[in-house]
Amino acid sequence: MPAPPSARVTVVVATRDRRAGLARSLPRHEAHVILVDNGSTDGSPRFVRERFPRVEVVEAGRNLGAPARNVGVLRARTPYVAFAGDDSWWAPGALDRAAAIMDAHPRLAVLAGRVLVGEDGRLDPICGEMAAGRLGLEPDLPGPSVLGFLARGAVVRRDAYLAAGGFDDVVFFVGEEERLAVDLAAAGWGLAYVEDVVAHHHPSPSGDPRGRQALAVRNALLTAVLRRPWRVVAIGALAALRAGPAGRRGLRDAARTLPSALPLRRRLPPPVEAARSLLDP
Repeated sequence: MPAPPSARVTVVVATRDRRAGLARSLPRHEAHVILVDNGSTDGSPRFVRERFPRVEVVEAGRNLGAPARNVGVLRARTPYVAFAGDDSWWAPGALDRAAAIMDAHPRLAVLAGRVLVGEDGRLDPICGEMAAGRLGLEPDLPGPSVLGFLARGAVVRRDAYLAAGGFDDVVFFVGEEERLAVDLAAAGWGLAYVEDVVAHHHPSPSGDPRGRQALAVRNALLTAVLRRPWRVVAIGALAALRAGPAGRRGLRDAARTLPSALPLRRRLPPPVEAARSLLDP
């Protein structure tokens, strides 16, 4: 007998110092959970082991950022992996639906689900952009094509994810999805937004919104350095200079990381670059 769909998906959660969020989100997952702890100091690993003994806890020992998810994906033994944050979870039945869709669409590497934010369930604006379908529809995919996604609302094909290298420690965290998305597309995989696969996100208030803005600027520039034409990098750098203190801080931080990024630079195939350029401002 084939395994039920929920047995074909593992949920991977990366966390750091978010014990209260884990207490709320972990009971809501319907599949096996691998929790990768990024060096928490609030006792999260011990708390989870005692409170949720079925959760597989991996202690990274330090803050790996988004690449902590790679650790969880490597440990997973299912063909599909659903990501979640310590403040998010998948709606009932969502993972069964995702597994069935992935089974039916063998070129699909990333299923980008619909993310509803907060108690009122408002649509995440990024999902609205994906739903608009600016890249069109491909006949062998289950929804509009995308070249980005929200990690907390994505299900990936494990083998494709690992072959593309997963998330990288140049971008580290915030906006880390784009480099992986374009590399998967460059390898011939499909990525699609699927509205009826739903995740819930209940974010905690950000303690440093300006710092996060600077990090977003930094990472957008580094992603461009890694994969886009230099003209795109220059346009992004000029926009950062004009974006006030946070933009200039992001530009400085990106410049400091260039020695790590440049050896990994690789231009996208022309069709993928052409598609990505449709999403530029």
